[in-house]
Amino acid sequence: MASLTSPTFTTNTRCLQRPQNSQSPSQQPRLSQRPELNRRHFISQTASLSSLPLLSPLILNPQQANAAAEDSLSEWERVYLPIDPGVVLLDIAFVPDDTNHGFLLGTRQTIMETKDAGNTWVQRSIPSAEDEDFNYRFNSISFKGKEGWIVGKPAILLYTADSGETWERIPLSAQLPGDMVYIKATGEKSAEMVTDEGAIYITSNRGYNWRAAVQESVSATLNRTVSSGISGASYYTGTFNTVNRSPNGNYVAVSSRGNFYLTWEPGQAFWQPHNRAIARRIQNMGWRGDGGLWLLVRGGGLYLSKGTGISEEFEEIPVQSRGFGILDVGYRSKEEAWAAGGSGILLRTTNGGKTWTRDKAADNIAANLYSVK
Repeated sequence: MASLTSPTFTTNTRCLQRPQNSQSPSQQPRLSQRPELNRRHFISQTASLSSLPLLSPLILNPQQANAAAEDSLSEWERVYLPIDPGVVLLDIAFVPDDTNHGFLLGTRQTIMETKDAGNTWVQRSIPSAEDEDFNYRFNSISFKGKEGWIVGKPAILLYTADSGETWERIPLSAQLPGDMVYIKATGEKSAEMVTDEGAIYITSNRGYNWRAAVQESVSATLNRTVSSGISGASYYTGTFNTVNRSPNGNYVAVSSRGNFYLTWEPGQAFWQPHNRAIARRIQNMGWRGDGGLWLLVRGGGLYLSKGTGISEEFEEIPVQSRGFGILDVGYRSKEEAWAAGGSGILLRTTNGGKTWTRDKAADNIAANLYSVK
């Protein structure tokens, strides 16, 4: 049984400051002034959608529509980014205390910064990582007030207390099970960190000490309970395909093969596995605005759980996705949500998910839209 102990870290932090001889984001030329890039205005920071296109990385962002205009669709504009076409965008977040200030993460050690709501983006370098032979994949970013956290692969943890002006690198134990795939800023000097093997760690002192919230990895739990009746759980050695956190701290994760899912609530010692009640394998799962679950299956199909909270009962919701699979859903409120998927599919609901309307804004974009934030 693989037990998760609580690692303790003490270190001299390294500050990741902007080079003095480089221009700040506000001094950089506006992207829209570079004709070869043909930039569009990044209008809002309240939600965002990232994708991996065929030609160049892009993000789509919704306009801040007033109450009279919220009933209309086509609220998204395409934003071109000055990065290599091979970069995969993985996460985006804005500083709550300055909603014009945000960061965009990706593969190939990509961290981009905006200070004008996304109208211009500049690369941020990480001096402490440049001397190493690793090419970091930055997986997740989260802010609470001016404090922010970034995790990546190979194991790297960055922390800021000044809205991202400087970043400190916090060393991590080499004994952490799995790769860090998610982090959530939860309060002053506090965060939750999740690995793809199901380890959940909690810190309340800027990441210098971490406490294990679960007693063992998911593999150990499933292999120990081979009589649990969970299809595909016996001799499980896989990792999470996706993991999502609710505002009240509950987690839902999909197994790497999509044949079952797991949930965890604060205070539980182990992840709880659940059989899927749908024939097709699970693509992704997450939380609705009312606390219930949404579920996407491979090959297309959207399901909503019955009632709120954790449930194994789901009902299919008809959607017009043109035959392409839906890859992610993001709720802005209990009633409004957006869904995104293959070949630029964008769908919107204003009644909690009962019905969905297709937005044609991205129909002509040769890209799969992977994430809604």
